[in-house]
Amino acid sequence: MIQRIQSLYLVIAILLNGVLSFYSPLWITSDNVEIFAISQPIAISLFLLSVLISIITLFSFKRRKRQFVLGRINIILNFVLVGVFAYWTLSLPGEMDISEKGIGMLLPIISIVFIALANKAIKKDEDLVKSVDRLR
Repeated sequence: MIQRIQSLYLVIAILLNGVLSFYSPLWITSDNVEIFAISQPIAISLFLLSVLISIITLFSFKRRKRQFVLGRINIILNFVLVGVFAYWTLSLPGEMDISEKGIGMLLPIISIVFIALANKAIKKDEDLVKSVDRLR
């Protein structure tokens, strides 16, 4: 379980969405006030849901197909989170005072990369198991 490379990728995704989302600002207002994900209920709920799915994926190591599907669901969830951030920054300029975008808005994109790498490694493991079963 832990010795596989996809476990490392999933742990990095968990750390990105679970830990850094609390410490990295999403944006900075014109009054130099940093806005974090914890103050935005939609953002924090999507971050925590992504962490939960990543943890379930990490511990589903005996069921590789389930891991792969959960990884894809997590990628879609992170794309939704990127879409929410894009909606906030582009279509609500009068309601939300965003002067600078913070590093927190890039966390879902970086997480998507690591989850995709984990899915690639899971697929490679599944192909290896299928090829070994063919030889029997």
